[in-house]
Amino acid sequence: MIFFSILGSAGLSLLQFCNLNSFRTKFIIGFSIFIGFSIPQYFNEYTVVNGYGPVHTGARWFNDMINVPFSSEPFVAGMLAIFLDITLHKKDSATRKDRGMHWWDRFQLFKTDTRSEEFYHLPFNFNKFFPSV
Repeated sequence: MIFFSILGSAGLSLLQFCNLNSFRTKFIIGFSIFIGFSIPQYFNEYTVVNGYGPVHTGARWFNDMINVPFSSEPFVAGMLAIFLDITLHKKDSATRKDRGMHWWDRFQLFKTDTRSEEFYHLPFNFNKFFPSV
């Protein structure tokens, strides 16, 4: 329980860089959470009633490969949120700011932030043997 609560809060903490007043961001978050609860509920109820999942072919490995991930709420919500975030108006500079991408720009290259050397410093002076990129 503690692991998943920490994992969930770490994922939600990434939203602090997004503009949460944007309709686009609200739509992506709300729709992803709703579908993230709905699709796994359908898969789980279908499995309980019929004894097998909605995807039922002759290959059991394929059935499991599709039924198991789509029975997981975090998987469905996360994949849908990533898909919507990538596809909805990504070229506009205002959208880029709404997504929080401007905050991550300075961390794309190692030398652009002065704190990188200190943050990625190896213990016991191993940086002499394994230099940073």
